[in-house]
Amino acid sequence: MHRSTQPHSLFGGLLLLMALASAAAVMAKKGAHVHGLVKLDVAVQAKTLTVQIQAPLDSLLGFEHRPRTAAQKQAADAVLKQMNDGARLIRPPAAALCKAGKVTVESETLQATAAAAGTGARDDGHADLDATYEFTCEQPDKLGSIEIGLFEAFKRIQTIEVQVAGANRQSKVTLKRPDKMLRLGR
Repeated sequence: MHRSTQPHSLFGGLLLLMALASAAAVMAKKGAHVHGLVKLDVAVQAKTLTVQIQAPLDSLLGFEHRPRTAAQKQAADAVLKQMNDGARLIRPPAAALCKAGKVTVESETLQATAAAAGTGARDDGHADLDATYEFTCEQPDKLGSIEIGLFEAFKRIQTIEVQVAGANRQSKVTLKRPDKMLRLGR
């Protein structure tokens, strides 16, 4: 009897390992979704500063579904308005002479129209907002730091994980509330 249960135990263990490996692969592909955590990618190339933000809607709004009530719709509109104000959220030093350029803000959940509400817009309990901000800087050598206004604008954000890529170096930094200065170390 002991021999007949052993293959089942091995098979069960193998299935568990396969399930864990599959789950890890999915998480690695999608990226971890953690409330209170925002991810920021900063790139400096020639005179262009690009900042990309990925934030769980819960960190910005307190909910992650399509707005259902008038108050939720108003809150969602306010978040979209704030996120479209790149110059308020991302503040390069004045000495770098940066001018705000293209802003892209995407959230399938918040931007889904009533017509699209039942046709593919995600509403599975985990939704993000992605934003990209581009700046043209006349003095990019003066980009020693950037002031990040996300903690001021969104009280639910607790941590910002930042990846910085420039011509001379790459780095990772974690900002914790209330630290808002991102040092680029150029």
